[in-house]
Order: sequence, then structure tokens, then C-alpha cells
Amino acid sequence: MNEAKRWFSAAELAELDLAGLPKTKAGVQHRSSAEDWQRAEWLGTKWRPRRGQGGGVEYHLSVLPATAQARVLAKYPDPAEAALRAGHSDPFVRERLQGAWKTLTTSQRDEALRRARIMRALFTLISQGQPRTLAFQAIKHAHGVSVQTLYNWEKRLDGLHHLEWHLGLAPASRASAQPVSIEREAWDVLCGLYLRLERPSFDACLRKLKNIAAEKGWTLPSDRTLRRRIDALPTAVKVKAREGEDALKKLYPAQQRSREHMHPLHWVNADGHKFDVFVKWDDGTIGRPMMVAFQDIYSGMMLSWRVDQTENEEMVRLAYGDMVSLYGIPEHVLLDNGRAFASKKITGGVRNRYRFKVRPEDALGVITACGSEVHWATPYAGQSKPIERMFRDFATDFAKHPAFAGAYVGNNPLAKPENYGSKAVPIDVFMKLLLVAVAEHNNREGRRSKVCGGIKSFRQAFEDALATTPIRRAGEKQEKLWLLAAENIRPRKPDGAIHLMGNRYWHKKLRDWVGQTLVARFDPQALHEPLAIYLPNGRHLLDAEVVEAVGFDNVEAAKKHARDRRAWMRATAEAEALEKRLSIKDIAEMLPHMPEMPPPERKLIRPVFGAAAVRAEREDVQADAEIEVLAAIRRMTAGRLHVVQPEGDDD
Repeated sequence: MNEAKRWFSAAELAELDLAGLPKTKAGVQHRSSAEDWQRAEWLGTKWRPRRGQGGGVEYHLSVLPATAQARVLAKYPDPAEAALRAGHSDPFVRERLQGAWKTLTTSQRDEALRRARIMRALFTLISQGQPRTLAFQAIKHAHGVSVQTLYNWEKRLDGLHHLEWHLGLAPASRASAQPVSIEREAWDVLCGLYLRLERPSFDACLRKLKNIAAEKGWTLPSDRTLRRRIDALPTAVKVKAREGEDALKKLYPAQQRSREHMHPLHWVNADGHKFDVFVKWDDGTIGRPMMVAFQDIYSGMMLSWRVDQTENEEMVRLAYGDMVSLYGIPEHVLLDNGRAFASKKITGGVRNRYRFKVRPEDALGVITACGSEVHWATPYAGQSKPIERMFRDFATDFAKHPAFAGAYVGNNPLAKPENYGSKAVPIDVFMKLLLVAVAEHNNREGRRSKVCGGIKSFRQAFEDALATTPIRRAGEKQEKLWLLAAENIRPRKPDGAIHLMGNRYWHKKLRDWVGQTLVARFDPQALHEPLAIYLPNGRHLLDAEVVEAVGFDNVEAAKKHARDRRAWMRATAEAEALEKRLSIKDIAEMLPHMPEMPPPERKLIRPVFGAAAVRAEREDVQADAEIEVLAAIRRMTAGRLHVVQPEGDDD
């Protein structure tokens, strides 16, 4: 038997030779039956079916008399006290250290453990054969505890396992006392007043509660009791109610994400940052510059960046192009949810919170067409974007550069320096210093990330891993995706010309795409250069040349246009001849001739009978009679009347 064993069969109890118990298995079973050790309500706590071969039942140590328990405890040391002090992880011990024990102070727990040791010593003496009276007297003189106190402690151990004696002997504490009652309606009013985002003071809420209680007739406990009840509410509940969800999120431990399994350009993230510095632009306007940057998540290195007056899709397109041109195409891109990043020209074909429906005719954005998988950062959650940590360095170090004295505006309206607005840095000076700051950020050694190991810089970590990492590179046609602006266009009828920015562009193949959506990419600064025409899926189709308008009296241009048109028509005729190698006459002769069919033989003639035939015959007879009457009348009146015949009438 070991220290953890606390269940015994009848045979094992007999072998222990305990004082006050029979020494045979049959005797123990008779004692069990006489004292009803197998009560139904004790199942699982003081007796249970025996596991293993042979079956039977087992009894817990707590069913034995106190002297027998003390004998077992003396023979097999009790680990309870050491477990309590050392934080023992034994499940049996741990389950017992709950409830009231958690409410005790350290001194109260020490006192409970001391009392448990005294009682174990008492039962050890009794188990060794000492009479109870002498045992109580011996403990009284050894530990300075009165006999009546020992009797009282013994009563408090009734029904407790020996590992729970310290709980039964714990000093009385206020935490174990019955809490003061408060009417439910009064408590609801106090919580409603206190748990608000306006964060009123407890005293103000208490005064309002007392005014309401006076009208309602409620009886309130003391102010300290109410204050203690409010303080006892869970911290998370109070923070959520009085400070909001953002403050509540901070109470939850932040997720730690490792980057060691990644490689350069495995994941990159991008965001915009407005510098806290006034600059003077070339056109004379003054404002705070905006930077869009791409950062490698594995190493932390800033890969590319662009600066403009406001955040826009052109900055994102060019910054992404700089990164791909210098290093390669990333596999995953984590983007901010701003409209500059979520525009169709940047991430067309990917669903985002501004465009919930992706239509088939939509052109693929720059990032999508290059094959990078787009991911969207959680809105208003800066910790989800590692680049925010980099921007913080620029906000605290670069924005406070000595050259920006008087141009620094502070990071919030309440942090304006005394010399606010007294200076604006020329944009060319700002850009030169920013270039130096980016280089210093990437090359600073001793970075403490796990990838850098406290030794390397971001650039060193990036370049060392890049040497052994296969990276996808962009081709010449892919470079046009970020070097040129994009517009959805449809070739017009009948010739397939494209009208864009006041110019016409044409290619002979465009006639086959009349009315269909295509993507034209162009340089806004060179509109007379050919348009790069792409299919919506990002595949390059053709380059359309500009068709320039000429003067009305330009004869040479008219002749050239006529020559080009005739050449095109001849080429089209030749193409038609290649396709139509058979004439329509040849095809007509190939058609099978239909044989002449004889008329069908008349096997049955159906005579006309019935009312219809009789009626037709009567109508013919009546018509003949009317004609004869009119002729007779004309003959009778011909000699007496001069009838004037109309011209052209022979009758």
C-alpha cells in the first residue's frame, strides 16, 4: 500500500490489525453489516464496488473509528500538509482544496494546519493503546490546548476525510459568514447606476440609490457593505460596462505569433501612416505627408514606400510595384481595410468590406493579377498588423528629428508643442531625411526579434534567408500592371476603336471584342503611347496604337489613310480567300438533287351533297332571273325615254 491508497477491502482491513476492528475478514464483514457501512447515500464516497478480479466492495478510510484512522495515518504518513505548502498536483488533494479554504488568509491557513497536526498526534496516541483520557491530557500539556477545545475539534471532524481535517478546523472568518442580504430591486438600481460608460463615482450612485430607496421603502445595508459588493464584481464586467469593449480586449492576453517558420516574402503587410510633421509641397500648400509602406513580416524589413499628400490607390500600386521589382512577388499580402487598398485597381477580384459582390467582368487588381493571396486585417485592431510597430518608431523618432523643430505637430490635438505651426519643412528636405531614416531602420543591428536573435539587423535577416529561398519574379508584361494606370473599356462599334481620355486607339483584333469588357493600362503622362489591353483575368491581349486626328485639308494624311485602308481591305480579302476555298456554286452542286415525285393516285371521289349544294344552286337560278327582268324593262322603255349614257359606258 502507498500513501495515495485510501480504499480497503474487508480482507485488507483485517490484515492491518487496527485497534477497535476485528482481525478476520468475516469479522470485518459482520461489523460492516452491523454498522451499515454500505448505505445508499454513501456510495462513491465511503464505499464502492471493488475493481479487479474477484469483485466485492471497498471501504473508505473515513468509515473507520477515529482510533483506527489515526493508526493508519501514523503508519502511512499524510502528505496533505506538504501538498498544501508546495502546491501538490495530486488530483485527490487538489479537489479537496476548494470552497471555504480559498477565502482564508495565510495566517488562518497556518492555524488550520496546526490544529490538524495536533489532532493527528492525538489519534496517534489513541491508536497506540493510550486511554483516551490520558491521550487528551498528554496533548493538552504538549501543545497548550485545553481538553474542551480538543473535544470541540473532534466534533468538527465528524464526516470529514483526514485530508480535509484542516478545512474543518479552520478558524471562523468573515468570508465564511453569511453575506448581508440586499433587496434585489435595490441591487439592480445600484448596478444600473454604477455600471455605465459615463463612469460615475460610487458615492454619487449611492446617493441616488438612497433617494430611490426612501420612496420605495427599501432597507439598505451599510455603505461599506454596498461598496464591498460592487468591488467584488468581476473586473472584466466592470471594465466592459464602464470603459467599453476596447478596454475589455486589453484584459485578454495577446496572442503570440511566431515567425520562425516563415521565409522572406512569405507574408508582407501594408498600411498607411500620416506623419506628425508639416511639410510644404511644391505647389505651396502645407500639410502632413502620408506614407504607404510594405513590410516583410518574417524579418521586419521595410521593402518599399511612397509618399503623397493623401492616401490613394496610385501610391499603393507604385509601392507594390517597387517591392516586386526589387525583391519579387510575395505569396501572401496582409492589407489594411482602407479604400485605397480595397479598390478594384489594387485588389479587384477579391471580396472586401466595401465591395461584397465580385462580378466576373471586373478586372483583376494589381496584387491579384500578380498571384499574391490577399488577406484583410481586422478593422481597428492595430495589433493584427506588425507594420504598426514600425510606424510607432517613425512617429516617436523620425517625426521629432531636429530638422523638424517647429514643424512637429504632436501625435494628438492635446499634445501640441509650444512652437506648433511655426514652420513647414520643404518636401525635398523631408524626403531626403526620410530616405536616411528608412535605411537606418532596416540596417540597425541588435534587433531583439527571434529571427534576428539580438544580433542581426532586419536587412541582414532578410538577405540571409533570401539567399536560400525561391522567389517568384515578375516578367515584363507583369510590370505594366503596376507601372500603368488601369481603366475598364469596351471597344465601340463598328470598327472596335477605344475612346479614352479624348483619344482614339485601335487595333485590328479589337473588332472581335466589340461590346466586351477589357482593361486598358496606360501611362497618364504619355497618352500618345500604345494602350496595353488586358483581358479581365489579367492576360495581356494586345497593344492598341493611338489614332490621331489630322487637319481637314491635309491631303497627304488623307492619301496615307486611304492607302492603309486599301491595304487592310486587301489583307482581309486574302484572309477571306484562305477561309473560303469553295465557291457557293461548288457547294450548291454538292447538295443532293430531289427526285421528281408522281402525283398521288385518286382512289376515292367525294360528291358534293347537302344543304350547301342546294343553296348554291338556288342562288344561281335567282341571279339569272333578275338579269332577264332588267333586260325586259330596258326594252320596254327604250322608245319612250331618252337615256343619257355615262361616258365610257358602252351599254
